[in-house]
Amino acid sequence: MSKETSKENLTMENTTIPTINEELPSGGEVKINHSVVASIVRLAALEVEGAYAVGGSFVDGIAEIFSKKESDRGVRVVEDEAGNYVIEVRVILRFGVELAKTAFQIQENIRQQVAKMTMKNVSKVDVIIDGVKMADSEKKDKNEWHIDSATD
Repeated sequence: MSKETSKENLTMENTTIPTINEELPSGGEVKINHSVVASIVRLAALEVEGAYAVGGSFVDGIAEIFSKKESDRGVRVVEDEAGNYVIEVRVILRFGVELAKTAFQIQENIRQQVAKMTMKNVSKVDVIIDGVKMADSEKKDKNEWHIDSATD
């Protein structure tokens, strides 16, 4: 099999593998729960260098106490009239990164990963920066006392 990824190459013994957008031979339907898409969104956001956490604001913390699904925290997924995903993700970024640039990279990574994994279009990704946080290792280094051996 060649390295081309055309539709003709996605056949096995003359049977075409259907995509989510095509009707399945059995007449059935494939649906992806929005909580699954929310999990993809969370993981895709955290892949971006400079992302510290997804969710994590005070409001999200309160919502988590009453929520049954922790995986949806900080992520909202709905579908527009055309059936495309509209995503909102709340993030905390690492201190010192370029906020706008990192948010744009998060948008692009979410759009690519969700489209690749679900085979559905993403019409909009809103990234809301809820805060910045210093990495725990950097915080620890700055709070440590350095003892100079010459002071004895």
